[in-house]
Amino acid sequence: MFLKILISYILGYVEIKVEGYYIERFINICNSKKILLWNIKRDKSTIMYAKVRINDFKQLKHVAKKTQCKIEISSKKGLPFFLNKHRKRKVFAVCLILIIMTMMITSNYVWNVEIISDMAINQEEIISMLKEEGLEIGKQKGKIDTKRIINNIRLNRNDIAWIGIKIEGTNAIVEIVKSDEKPNIVAEDEYCNIISDKEGIITKINAQNGTIQAKVGDVVRIGTPLVAGWLEGKYTGIRYVHARADIEAKVWYTRKEKAYYNQVISVPTGEKENKYSINLNNFKINFYKNLSKFKNYDTINESKKLKLFSNFYLPIEINKSTNYEYQEKEVTYTEEELTNITVSKLEEELNEEIKDTANIVNKQVNTYKNEGYIEVEVIYEVIEKIGTEEKIIF
Repeated sequence: MFLKILISYILGYVEIKVEGYYIERFINICNSKKILLWNIKRDKSTIMYAKVRINDFKQLKHVAKKTQCKIEISSKKGLPFFLNKHRKRKVFAVCLILIIMTMMITSNYVWNVEIISDMAINQEEIISMLKEEGLEIGKQKGKIDTKRIINNIRLNRNDIAWIGIKIEGTNAIVEIVKSDEKPNIVAEDEYCNIISDKEGIITKINAQNGTIQAKVGDVVRIGTPLVAGWLEGKYTGIRYVHARADIEAKVWYTRKEKAYYNQVISVPTGEKENKYSINLNNFKINFYKNLSKFKNYDTINESKKLKLFSNFYLPIEINKSTNYEYQEKEVTYTEEELTNITVSKLEEELNEEIKDTANIVNKQVNTYKNEGYIEVEVIYEVIEKIGTEEKIIF
């Protein structure tokens, strides 16, 4: 239906008003003669509004006469009427033709690559990887072998579990699913020990299967045996098992930093400037001078590709660079101020590293004074589950 309406716009159509007592009969005859009517609206019982193609309108006159209805044109729509209206504007007509031709040509190429991924991987790295395999901006769609690209990437990247490439309009949509890193898991029917995977002091150790090799209060390092994968019976002797245990230890996390009393900091002034440029398929046009009027500034870049429809991108990219001015200011902190600022920073880093901050049982802050600076050390004491399986090899 949509295609028929689109063709009607290209060929031209008219909006009509039909008035009479036999509107239903009028519609039925149109259907039998395969005359396309759309956007039909009724007004009371004797008036109907609709749209119809130009070449079908002549037949409607006979239908209207047969059904004793009065028909009139409300408005004329479509490309033929549009061109006829602007026939004297030759430059406009030429530009319109050029635009249509350009759209037809550019529709055969990929002008945008959209990455959908849950991976903590740089977008530029993915785009570079795709480019090596033959998918890049400006590439003709007919020359892109998506199956080959997918297979090659899957073979060369162990961190990618699944990749899909879909080309819609001038947009290439690339979906990537990260491959989960599988730990070294020992099968249930295999014998294994449990060894420490962290340094700490044992606070709890309960073995469901196997022989305990450490006790509460023991200091363990990475690789220290915790539970052996064997049991010894008075009558059965030694038999090997798959060790299982619930083990907790007190583990320490440390962050240390040197902080100076006298520092130069950046203070935003609130002033900013915008600079624009356009990329036409890797050809850049700047609308500004290269130099900024600010002496010290931070820059944030934004870019937006032009598109006509949801997936019909054009080879035109508008870039916006915003410079935010700042002034450098010398400040001198007191020991208390500097300690508080540094401790807050180190705590934030530690909280990101520790999976569950609720298990933190103690926090220690050490400050070492020096001439011109202090050294701040923050130590977290955390209760965590430890232990990893190690397969017994005979």
